[in-house]
Amino acid sequence: MARLKQTYSENGFFGIGILNNVDEINIGTLWRSAYILGASFIFTVDKKYKKQTTDVTNAWQKIPLYHYDSIDDLIKNLPYDTPLIGVELSEQASELSKYKHPHRCVYLLGNEQSGLPQQVLAKCHQLVKLPGDYSLNVSVAGSIVMYDRVSKKAD
Repeated sequence: MARLKQTYSENGFFGIGILNNVDEINIGTLWRSAYILGASFIFTVDKKYKKQTTDVTNAWQKIPLYHYDSIDDLIKNLPYDTPLIGVELSEQASELSKYKHPHRCVYLLGNEQSGLPQQVLAKCHQLVKLPGDYSLNVSVAGSIVMYDRVSKKAD
């Protein structure tokens, strides 16, 4: 399979990460997907990551992983003029199928058990939701969001 690559000049940039990750395998899987789908970086908030065998592409050598101690730490370090997009099953969220991805943004996922807390949702600039009534595995949800972005060629 050919590697899908986004560059700033074509489609801006994006990062993706997980708040309070429960299973470290999800980070390795998300990292691999992020590399393949053209993310500029990934990150964790609250819990750090240890290298896992799920990263068979050695994505850790190709795109950086950042860690933030809290949601406020993440927000303080967002790139200039880059919105934080929460991915959550919420009535206030736009449906992914109708969503227009920003030219540059950072996607934030919650863990499968508790999602994104209300105080975190309130700090997001936009919210997007995947179809269905139940939570998906966090690395699967992140992969779907990234694929949607690539397939729509963000503005």
